[in-house]
Amino acid sequence: MSRNKKPHPILEKVLITDIAAEGKAIAKVNDVVVFVPYAVPGDVVDIQVTKKKSHFMEGRVIKTHEFSTDRAIPFCEHFGVCGGCKWQNLPYEKQLFYKQKQVEDNLTRIGKVELPSPLVGGQGGAILGSAKTTFYRNKLELTFSNKKWLTTPEMNGEPQEMNAVGFHIPGMFDKVLDINKCYLQDDISNQIRNFIRAYAIDNNLVFFDLRRQEGFLRNIIVRTASTGELMLIVVFYYEDITLREALLNAVAAQFPQITSLLYVINGKANDTITDQEVCVFRGKDHILEKMEDLYFKVGAKSFYQTNSEQAYELYKVARRFAQLTGNELVYDLYTGTGTIANFVARSARQVIGIEYVPEAIEDAKVNAELNKIGNSQFFAGDMKDILNTSFIEKYGKPDVIITDPPRAGMHDDVIKAILFAEPQRIVYVSCNPATQARDLSLLDAKYKVTAVQPVDMFPHTHHVENVVLLELK
Repeated sequence: MSRNKKPHPILEKVLITDIAAEGKAIAKVNDVVVFVPYAVPGDVVDIQVTKKKSHFMEGRVIKTHEFSTDRAIPFCEHFGVCGGCKWQNLPYEKQLFYKQKQVEDNLTRIGKVELPSPLVGGQGGAILGSAKTTFYRNKLELTFSNKKWLTTPEMNGEPQEMNAVGFHIPGMFDKVLDINKCYLQDDISNQIRNFIRAYAIDNNLVFFDLRRQEGFLRNIIVRTASTGELMLIVVFYYEDITLREALLNAVAAQFPQITSLLYVINGKANDTITDQEVCVFRGKDHILEKMEDLYFKVGAKSFYQTNSEQAYELYKVARRFAQLTGNELVYDLYTGTGTIANFVARSARQVIGIEYVPEAIEDAKVNAELNKIGNSQFFAGDMKDILNTSFIEKYGKPDVIITDPPRAGMHDDVIKAILFAEPQRIVYVSCNPATQARDLSLLDAKYKVTAVQPVDMFPHTHHVENVVLLELK
């Protein structure tokens, strides 16, 4: 006989005390940590436990007895259902407080290396907040679905239009929340999305079925630039010239400000377009982004920091930490499209950029040429394979290394190569302070952390960038 599982308990009148590194609120009940989304330190709540382990629990708030004084009113109608912007109920100054705390906790508890005092606010500084806390992103990707996610009021109301274009519900690949207004990107993004949705419904275009892998309309990607240029990529599952051209012509007529109107036919099982042909329907195949007096070509597949204004602040920190005089050989690891490399090139003797994605390296070379930068070289390939002793001996030991790895941090072989190269300074830019702290402990053999500077690139989320300066002992 099978036994019924014991239902998870309800924890009553629990005080929320802190926020965890991954963004969920924290409470403690009988010395067991409970992780709860959408709560704020200072709230007193009842928690329905949804997962119970020996050393922690997860749950959701089912009743609030007292609201924290540290609370903000969420401004987005989709808050709590959409998976983004989960910290809207936290005032921005408190968001910055917890992000800085996350950096400090990771570096001290995981890194376990000698750190400057004060850790943040010394040679670096207190966390740099974003001037814009809404409409700050320059890129959004949205999904078409014929299986709209219904909120509780919608399920209890009138029959619903089931076609949607918006964001995936967290943990549900085939359910999409229909977005009316998103505060992440310039409002032109909302106007384009809502126009395409209405046109598609009026003209009986088939929205994609993510589970059965069928349908006509699949994705749209909107990219904006500080120069005012605007890119729209419409992704179709199959080609139908008549329907495709009618839609794209309607979009072009409605939005003449689109400078790059592109489309992709993607019949694969996943949404990525990196391996797909991008076709120009109208305008250019790229938009231009500007930073200081530099221009950067951004194509449909190009990586560019998604918060343009804060990217500039981040790169200024990296350049300041690098302390370049014009005589240095700089290695820029994980260079992407060469943004940092080209940003610091005029302050260095030579810059060498290395990146895994060949298309990104081609963009980096184009950007160097576009800005008449003649002292940069770029190499494509796996970092741990390219950056070895023979490469360093051939191109020279760097005076400064700037590294901006993915969330997983740097491979052990890359760290060994850096230790072999022995640059005077390492500027480590990270989007994950936990893996950054792990890498700092490995670099501690030869390097001392002398400055720390967190930068907030993503308001209303728990994500934080951090720049660390290491100097040779």
